[in-house]
Order: sequence, then structure tokens, then C-alpha cells
Amino acid sequence: MKLSYQGIQDKAAWAAAGIALPKFDWKSMCAETELNPTWVHFGAGNIFRGFIARLQHRLLDQGLVKGGIVAADTFDYDIIDKIYTPFDNMTLMVSLLPDGSLEKDVVASIAKGLRAGNAFPEDVGRLKAIFRNPSLQMVSYTITEKGYALQNIHGEFFPFVQADFDNGPANCSHAMSMTAALLLERFNAGGAPIAIVSMDNCSHNGEKLKASVMMVVDKWLEKGHVSPEFAAWVRDEEKVSFPWSMIDKITPRPAKVVEDALTAAGVEDMAPIVTSKNTFIAPFVNAEQPQYLVVEDRFPNGRPPLEKAGVYMTDRNTVNNTEKMKVTTCLNPLHTALAVYGCLLGYDSIAAEMKDPELKALVEKIGYQEGIPVVVDPKILSPMDFIHEVIDKRLPNPFMPDTPQRIATDTSQKVAIRFGETIKSYIARPDLDPASLTYIPLAIAGWLRYLLAADDLDVAMECSSDPMLETLQKQLAGVKLGEPNTASDAVLAPILSNAALFGVDLCQAGLAKKIGGMLREELAGPGSVRRTLQKYLSD
Repeated sequence: MKLSYQGIQDKAAWAAAGIALPKFDWKSMCAETELNPTWVHFGAGNIFRGFIARLQHRLLDQGLVKGGIVAADTFDYDIIDKIYTPFDNMTLMVSLLPDGSLEKDVVASIAKGLRAGNAFPEDVGRLKAIFRNPSLQMVSYTITEKGYALQNIHGEFFPFVQADFDNGPANCSHAMSMTAALLLERFNAGGAPIAIVSMDNCSHNGEKLKASVMMVVDKWLEKGHVSPEFAAWVRDEEKVSFPWSMIDKITPRPAKVVEDALTAAGVEDMAPIVTSKNTFIAPFVNAEQPQYLVVEDRFPNGRPPLEKAGVYMTDRNTVNNTEKMKVTTCLNPLHTALAVYGCLLGYDSIAAEMKDPELKALVEKIGYQEGIPVVVDPKILSPMDFIHEVIDKRLPNPFMPDTPQRIATDTSQKVAIRFGETIKSYIARPDLDPASLTYIPLAIAGWLRYLLAADDLDVAMECSSDPMLETLQKQLAGVKLGEPNTASDAVLAPILSNAALFGVDLCQAGLAKKIGGMLREELAGPGSVRRTLQKYLSD
């Protein structure tokens, strides 16, 4: 069996393999998309293929829409050439259920895959034509938070971004410049309204997207590449809206066990590839079953009935509160605590960590005991139900091949949101005392211990990449394993007082001494990390 339009005509074979096929006519969907495109998506990777494209697939199956999605990638063209085109833009989606079973279905809602780069003038020309079409309702993005960045950490524009500013709309390379150039096509064709929707996993994503697009537009205006009327049109949210969203679904790299299961079922050519941009990707996507997408309902040119596919369509405040619930309380802080301690204790699986009594107790206490009292309730989702699902179903799922080493990446960029926000809430509440916190300080102490690049047996280990890794390790250079007193309060103060790092000055919050004391306990010698966890989690 081959994953393609011709391949799925043998419906009996796919049914025997337990793989669900589309209920709609694929050729009709492609033809309708060609004539009346409604949705373009930038970022052709797994979260799009395994989640967002499935939303449109469900609507097509229900007969609620006629057209599909045009996928475009501005970065890794191999994805289009090697994962989209050979398979008629179809994806084999595999949901990894906690009981070990696999739920498999063909996602066929992507009508076309395009390479959005100047080396591919035909593809770019097609994108321009789509943007000129008044039928286009929305453009969405899963390009990661880095995809919106125009400047380095020093506030300097990247050279390729500066080149886009200088060259103008006719010759762009960055995704934000390409977006601005395509919006210019739409403006010049009559300026039909449109929604530009970030679906990336970052706070205030719509705000970030608009700021970057407007930066490009304003630079072009300064250089005389575009008119003031165009700049005003993009800035007018009645014409070009930038809705906020919250997305939650774990789509890890392709798992060998899934590839083998699909091959055993008779599906051909499922082997992953590594692209020239080092993307590890396969014709299939494996992911957890739980998924959430909450979108601000501001679509000036209409939209698909996404609520019929399970999307929460709501207002900006609710999106923001849902994001806060997930990121500051109910999921992300638990992930980070598991990541640093998992690395220290030699784990290579998040699911395996959840069988560890101390680590399971740690995330339960961070979530239920310290987080829930200050959680922001978005109303559309129950925080308690959400965190129960995370702790009882999502994190322990043994078939989710996610690692603490991956989650530990860029921790310095995450701790302010994942721990600092809860600490700030305790400071702000007259009925709560930040000094009463124990388990969030324990997670922070674990991160400092992790930065010493040695596990609980004092064996050297590699820390995951982090833009502040070198700086922080230099600040901790005098701290020695087996010599707890080297981690004095004075040595730790420059780190723990850094409000830019933690979102709050931990010295002023009255937590620095507690964190320092916990770290010193974890430095006592081999096995001291485990003994410290046992001490604080014994009840």
C-alpha cells in the first residue's frame, strides 16, 4: 500500500490495516482549492500535518467545507520535495494511545505544497495569485517563535533581514518579509480583508506576528518601497487582523516503533528522512491524542467553521487566560521540573519519569498544591480537569517518545514564565506567602544543579542547548560537586536576583536562601539529588 491518491483507492487493504481514509473526494477538494483558495499555512512540519491539517480534514469529511489548505514553507524546502510531493501531500497520522494501541488515519486536506523562496519563482507566483484572490480568508503559521525574530539578542537586525529591508518586496527571504510582500499583492488587487493567524506555541503569538510584519512594512515605507496607504491597510485590524491563539499538542520526532508498525501493516516507504536543514521527518506523524486549539474569533473575511472540528473560538482575553493556565500552571512548569531532574537522574523518557515516586510527587505538588491556588481559570476549560489529564494520561504515556533532554532545551528562556509567574501571583495575593513555596524552589534548585553538567552520580553529562548556558555556567564556575559550601548565598545571589531571568527577584521574594539551601543539599555527593528529593517529598 502506498500513501497517495492512487494508493488509497484500494480501500479494503487500508481498512484491513486499521487505517481510516478520507470520506471526501480528494480531486474535487484540490480543484476547489485551486479556484477558490481559503486557507494558506506557513510551516509544513509535524504540528501542522498532525493537528491543524486534520482540522480541515474533519470539516471536509463532514461536508462543511469544499476546499483544503495550501501549505508553504519558507525554510526547509526538502519537506515539500520529499515528504509532500511524493505522497500527494497526504500524511499518515498515528495517535499514540496510553494503552499502547495506535489510532491511524490518512490526512488528505492539503491540496498543494509550495516552496516559498526566490529560487522557486513558479511556487512564489502561485502564492501571489492566491493572495490576490478575494476568496482567501486566513493565513496561519507554525514556524516556531524563532520564525518571527528579525533581530539578534543585541537588537541588531539579522543580515538577511536587513537585505530584505533594502531589497524591498520583490526579493524577500525571511518569512515575515514574505508575508508583507504577499499582503502587498492583496492590497494592490483590491485589498480584500484577511486574517493572519499565528498558531505557534508562544504567548501573545498574534501580537508577535503583527509586530514583525509591521516592522518590515514600516522599514519598506521608510525606504520608499511601499505607500503609506498600504502601511495603514496592514495596520487596520478591520482589514488585516492578527488573532491570538493557544495551541497544545505534543508531536515528537518520528518513532521507530511506529515506522515498524506501519511497515508491518503493509504501508510502503514510511522511513524517516533527514533534510538538508537537519529536520528529522517522516511521511507519518506520531503524536499524543489530546490536543487543544483556542483562537481569537476575529476573521474579517470569514473563516471555516473550526468550532465543528473541536477548536475553541473565543475572545482575546480567554485565549490569553488559557495560555496562562497551560504555560504557568498546568503543563509547562511540570515539564521543566521533569526535564532537569530527569537528566540528573539518568532518564531518557518523560513517561518513565512518571513511574518514579519522587518525580511524580514533585509534579503533583507543583501543580495541585502550589499552582492551582493561583491558576487563571479561562472558563472554557477546567484547570483541574486539564492538569489531571496532563499528570494521569499525557505525561505517563509510554508511547510518547519524548525526552527530558529535549524539554530541557532553552530552559533559561522558560523559567520566568513557568515558575516566575506563580511566584509573582503569591507576592500579589495578601492571603499567600511566597516563602511558603517549597516545590517550585526545589525545581529551580534542580535546574542550578543541572547547569553543573554532572548527573546525580557526579558523572559528566551534556546540558541541552540554551542561549544563556555559557553565561550561567561561568557564574557557577566556583561551585564544586561534593563541596556544598562553594554554593554560598553570595555566589548564587547574582543569578537568583536576576529578575530578567526569573521574572522576579528571588532574593527580594524571600526564596533565594531556600533555593540555595536545597542546592547545597544536592551537592553533598553522589546520590544527594535523590536524597534531597526524598527529603522534601517524603510526605
